[in-house]
Amino acid sequence: METVHATAVALDGRAVLLLGPSGSGKSDLALRLVAAGWQLVADDRVMVTVDGGQPIASAPPRLAGLLEVRGVGIVPEPTAPAPIALALDLARRPDRLPEAETLPLAGLSVPLLPFDPFGDSAPERAARALQAHGLATHGLPGTMRGVNPPIRIVSGLSGAGKSTVLKALEDSGHEVVDNLPLSLLDALIAGAGDRPLALGIDSRTRAFDAAALGARVAALRDAGRDARLILLDCNDDVLIRRFSETRRRHPLALDRPAIDGIRAERELLGPLLRWADLVIDTSDLSVTDLRARIAERFGGGFSPGLTVTILSFGFSAGLPRDADLVFDMRFLANPHWDVALRPLTGEDSQVAAHVAADPLYAPTLDRIDDLIQSLLPGYAREGKAYLTIAIGCTGGRHRSVAVARALAARLQAAGQSVALMHRDIAKHAGDAAVVAGDPLTESTERRDGDGQ
Repeated sequence: METVHATAVALDGRAVLLLGPSGSGKSDLALRLVAAGWQLVADDRVMVTVDGGQPIASAPPRLAGLLEVRGVGIVPEPTAPAPIALALDLARRPDRLPEAETLPLAGLSVPLLPFDPFGDSAPERAARALQAHGLATHGLPGTMRGVNPPIRIVSGLSGAGKSTVLKALEDSGHEVVDNLPLSLLDALIAGAGDRPLALGIDSRTRAFDAAALGARVAALRDAGRDARLILLDCNDDVLIRRFSETRRRHPLALDRPAIDGIRAERELLGPLLRWADLVIDTSDLSVTDLRARIAERFGGGFSPGLTVTILSFGFSAGLPRDADLVFDMRFLANPHWDVALRPLTGEDSQVAAHVAADPLYAPTLDRIDDLIQSLLPGYAREGKAYLTIAIGCTGGRHRSVAVARALAARLQAAGQSVALMHRDIAKHAGDAAVVAGDPLTESTERRDGDGQ
């Protein structure tokens, strides 16, 4: 690591070092670049580290989040690390067609250009210099995403489905923050990690200003960020019905009819239409349809899809409360009545072979497998995230465990994400020390209560 006397700003996830002595114009140029939509990385002192073969610029802890404005003082400004793609030497005046040099930096080198920081065209010239010479990190895997993740801002009428959209974006891998004050937007974006952001900002938000929000979205786009504004609309009659059905009050009409709040909110949100990338009218959309629309448009990130849990259990301990589908295996041959198999469980090969030897085992497993495979696409289409399939026998130790393991293996082989759990496998473990008697002479209570 080394510390450089410089200022660093970033555009499109690539940092530019501004080099020069005090008075050379570093802070002034940085201020103008930030005003043009660039991201401040560090002012006056830049820490340089190496990560993945790239020089990374960041602010020293005591200077993080600060920018010097001459004649004003030290003012807060969000900072964020970025890979260094170019260095500009403000102490030297450039030739009309300068040749790029190199600057040794933390054992690496980056392109170096003499640069005139003054004049109205300086921000545009800096952007063109980055485009022409600062390509060292452009296009490298992870460079763009790690520094500048996509930003989705969700707004619109109350009751139109913003919560549904945010949940759908969260399921597709977005980090979601709802009801974010606009004053915190820059700080949140500056501190973003690798995950794309989904931000809910609407009339509920403190000091909400539609024009200011639209202008901020435009500034993010001008800075090269993938910033999208999703605006949700709905007709008045449907909104009134939704508020009536949910028995909630409109946030802008707590003591008046809902229609008054709806009309006031429409007027408040009107300026956002000019900046919206996507306007969705949810009047005729179900929750499932809306989630599907969002997944289709913005579901390119991480999405785990439907997670299936195969759960073995014993009927003697009760049905699993979270089961979506239940299958009863008590008709299969019971290993409990075999003295050699009783101490074992369905995870042991001897027990699994005993259960599989039952003539009904194979056709039953085939039918259950076929049924589940046919149902899974429908569950996924409806937006279900988790499906629990419960496989039961009397005690939950032998038959249910063996069948659950076999079914889980089939689903995994078909490419399904599966979690296998055994709820009651450890129960009745003490039976291992019991010498089996004649099952025909054992009481009905024993056979029905403890038999596996």
